[in-house]
Amino acid sequence: MDRFRELAAFVAVAEEGAFNAAARRLGSSPPAVTRLITGLEARLGARLLTRTTRKVTLTEAGQRLREDAQRILADLEEAESTVAGSQAAPSGHLRVTAPVLFGQRFVAPVLRAFLDAYPAVTASALFLDRNVSLLDEGLDVALRIGDLPDSSLIARRVGAVRRVVVAAPDYLKRHGTPAAPAALRDHRVIFPASVDDAPVWGFVKGNDQQNLRLAPALTVNTMQASIDAALEGWGVTRALSYQVADALAEGQLVELLAGHDEAEMPIHLLHAEGRRAAAKIRSFIDFAAERLHREGDRLLAR
Repeated sequence: MDRFRELAAFVAVAEEGAFNAAARRLGSSPPAVTRLITGLEARLGARLLTRTTRKVTLTEAGQRLREDAQRILADLEEAESTVAGSQAAPSGHLRVTAPVLFGQRFVAPVLRAFLDAYPAVTASALFLDRNVSLLDEGLDVALRIGDLPDSSLIARRVGAVRRVVVAAPDYLKRHGTPAAPAALRDHRVIFPASVDDAPVWGFVKGNDQQNLRLAPALTVNTMQASIDAALEGWGVTRALSYQVADALAEGQLVELLAGHDEAEMPIHLLHAEGRRAAAKIRSFIDFAAERLHREGDRLLAR
């Protein structure tokens, strides 16, 4: 601990530029601060400060030490805060956002179970099919699907989904099953405009990437409307695997062109506060991650 006290005294003097001001900041006395600095210089075998009657300046060795000392003290403070915070029971109001269908089917049940486990926490959920700013909207945790842009947010991967082309068995009985992506041009395509800007669907087979432009027979502005039309046997649509997982498992829909999958899309939980996050945030991230990992096969509809 003496070494940390010496570093704290050195940083205070370096930042304040005076022993008296450093002593006030540390709640100590100038002689005590002087003794700590003298001890540090003796142990290191280097003069760190140049003292005059008017001010204190850093020597070259002192300038080199200052940045490292500030980092070491910051790391110590964060470690102590993390340990102290980890002992606190989650409490307060938690604000979570996620895409609409994912939020309804996966996040909402997890959130209810979390509130059952931690009665001192209340929560609100904002389910939107657009990314919202955590800071601007006062949100604590966001679930994102897809590759993440560079940002200062802390991300934890909790699963993955994939894009699937689907149709009802009745539709395929009447119109046949497309054997290759290009055959979709001969089918009634239902296009969810809320998800993609243009009716261009990507396919991959081996090293070949194909971007197929389609002429939709029906364009709708929600993903659920597109899925409902496919369930009714009206045509072919494309969705994220978790959105049609139950319908595929129950045989209401059939996956098409399975050998032409694009890369999986990661799912992350994001928050802004790093290791200093409140107990309610850290606990929810851990709680949700464990439960979403359990849903891995269902999320990928396999």
